[in-house]
Amino acid sequence: MSVSLPLWVRQVPLFSMPPTENGAMDSLPNVPAMLDLLRISPRRLFPPGGAELYHQIGLLTGMSEGVEVLDVACGLGVSLEYFVREFGVQGFGVDIAPDLVEQAGKRSRTEGIANKMQFQTGPSSALPYRDEIFDVTVGEIGLANHCDPEEAIAELVRVTKPTGFVVLVQLVWRAPVRESRKSALADYLGATPLMAVEWRHLLRESGIEKLHIEDWSDKKTAFRSAAVNPFPDFTKIFSFREKLEILRRTWQKWGWKGVRMGFVKKREVHRLLTRERILGLDLLKGRKAGGPFRLEPKQVSPGDIGLAVKPTG
Repeated sequence: MSVSLPLWVRQVPLFSMPPTENGAMDSLPNVPAMLDLLRISPRRLFPPGGAELYHQIGLLTGMSEGVEVLDVACGLGVSLEYFVREFGVQGFGVDIAPDLVEQAGKRSRTEGIANKMQFQTGPSSALPYRDEIFDVTVGEIGLANHCDPEEAIAELVRVTKPTGFVVLVQLVWRAPVRESRKSALADYLGATPLMAVEWRHLLRESGIEKLHIEDWSDKKTAFRSAAVNPFPDFTKIFSFREKLEILRRTWQKWGWKGVRMGFVKKREVHRLLTRERILGLDLLKGRKAGGPFRLEPKQVSPGDIGLAVKPTG
């Protein structure tokens, strides 16, 4: 049985869509999404959930020196860099946006950790790696913002070793929402929320077992000592200078309409997320079915993992 996903799930716009055959980008949305603003900001910020969430991922999956981790929809590589520095893993990042991949690779070289991190441009629905080569794969919030979630999850599972870990950090609907409102919110967010049961079903249908799920919405839990809002108001956390830089970058991509409407709509979305509480953040972790294997730390070169093209970083 497969989940019947609504049409809007496959139509969420993204500012960095794949190039067409003639090299031009597909049509751009008129207004930037909230996650677009986060990704183009001059400050390197953790995705929703923050460092605590990614530390929990490291603990749940047993990350340690030499473990090979793939982060899909990695953006600027903030969470992947955390895994490398905190747990000593060998990190690989994929994102559909070439400019973000270039920036992530440049930072890894500047920070002297390019031997531990490699970045590649590519869509979540066609990862540029061979089958069954990663110990841990992580699908970030932007995993399915340009493709069907089922396709993206199938690719995560494909490149994960048998009994390796597959992790999703995803937005989930917490309350019934009209389809028209879902579509509008998905456009504003730049991500594709589903019901928690839909994410679980997609993982199980893709061969993921022993599912473990944690709610990382704004609640105090056993694995988090204090309630923290995973959806901060980005218009309040940036300095005046940083806001000016975001405005400049927004204008370059979307024009003055994007500048004006982007921040107006972001405030409205933030109100819907925090006051009406219709959207939450879940961490989903499971293991790929298959025979046993043992994690053996080793140095990995691009040739070992079969990169389609030379990586950046």
